[in-house]
Order: sequence, then structure tokens, then C-alpha cells
Amino acid sequence: MTRLSSLIRFRRLLGIAAAAVLLSGCNAIDRLSNLGQAPEMSRIQDPTQSPGYQPISMPMPAPVVATRQANSLWQEGSRAFFKDQRASDIGDIITVVVQINDEAAVTNTTTRTRANSEGASLGGLFGYEGSLGQVFPEAVTGENLVDLGSNSSNVGSGEVDREEEINIRIAAVITQKLPNGNLVLYGRQEVRVNFEVREIVVGGVIRAADITSSNTISYDQMAEARIAYGGRGQLTDVQQPRYGSQVLDIIMPF
Repeated sequence: MTRLSSLIRFRRLLGIAAAAVLLSGCNAIDRLSNLGQAPEMSRIQDPTQSPGYQPISMPMPAPVVATRQANSLWQEGSRAFFKDQRASDIGDIITVVVQINDEAAVTNTTTRTRANSEGASLGGLFGYEGSLGQVFPEAVTGENLVDLGSNSSNVGSGEVDREEEINIRIAAVITQKLPNGNLVLYGRQEVRVNFEVREIVVGGVIRAADITSSNTISYDQMAEARIAYGGRGQLTDVQQPRYGSQVLDIIMPF
């Protein structure tokens, strides 16, 4: 049974390795076909048509029916008599201001030590204690039948020292208007310098009342905010470990 289990595990590892080789091979062919060329930038398209896009569904309050008064120009739910230029409908553009300046330092040390010793003897066994050597090794007697001892020591330490600072402004598009008036936005920006593309992606839910008069919104006023800042190209490729190393980091138990 043990041999069968080992064979099954070996076949699984072989399948994973083969899949990794095929994926790396496909990626290598694609990279060779673009040798000497700058990485291509993504096409401008409707964000709602992206493969990973999903409409947002959130709890909504009970709808309020607007009523009109024949002798009044005011309409329930309106914020002003005149329409401003701030984003308020699907397709409108709004500027997202991201100013992140985080710093964290955490130090943790743990030490654990344990020692254990147990012994058992068999002084008499109906007069057959002298025959233990016929069953066990000759060195075994009733006085040293069992003698166990164990030592355990564990020392762990961890330290986190992180400092992040991001200052960017990116234009986003209103992709959805929720029934309670909140707006869903999504923005993506790509900048190519030589052979490296820097990509910025923002998304989240905002209140129309939080939009400033200059048509901007701060990232800390976005619910379910998603902010990604990264890149792709020659420099990013060199900084990433090879696929073989990543596979070994996943499957190696030590």
C-alpha cells in the first residue's frame, strides 16, 4: 500500500512538472517571437467587456418614489437646480488621487524549550524476568527494560520593517450606477518607457457627494478599493524567479 501511494504521488509530481515545462515553453516561444521589440500596450476598450469584469451587487435601501409638485421647480433627490460638471453617470470620467504613505515596524521573538525523561523497569515477572534475554536482546534486563528521554528546543524570530509611498493621479471611468446613487469606477493607465511598461489599475465604489468641485476623489473615500501598481517588461522579467524555481518553491517540502 505504501509503495502504491508513493507511485501515485510520483505521478502527480511528474504531471505538475510536465505542465510547468509546457507553460514555460509556450511563454518562451511568445517571448522569442517578440525578441528585440518593446512590450505591446493593451488596447483601449470597454472595461465591462474584460474577461475578469463582474457587475457589483451590494445591499440597497428601499427605493423612494419621486413626486413632482405642479407649483415647484424642485425635484426630490436633486442636489442643485443646475447640473455641475462632476461625474455622475455611466461613462463619465473622474480623477482618482492616490496618496499612500504607510510605515510599519514589528518585531517578534519566541523561545521554547522542553525536556522529558521516562523510565520503566520490570523487577519481577512470575520468576521469568531472567528469561527476557530470550525474547529481547541479551542486554535487556528487568531493571533497564524501558528508558526514554527527549529534548525539544525551538527559537523563532520575525521582523517586519515596511515603508511604502505612492503618489499618483489617474483618470477612471464610471462603469456602473447603483440604485442608491453610489458609483462604481474603474481606471487603468499604462506608461511605456523604453522596454518597460508601468501599469496602474484602480477600482472601487464611491459616493457622489464625496466628489470634489474639481471632479476628483481620494482613494481613502473608495469602498472596496482595489489599487494595483506594477509593471511588465525586461526589468520586471529579470526580477522574477524562473518558472522552475517557482515550481520547486511550491512542491518542495523542505
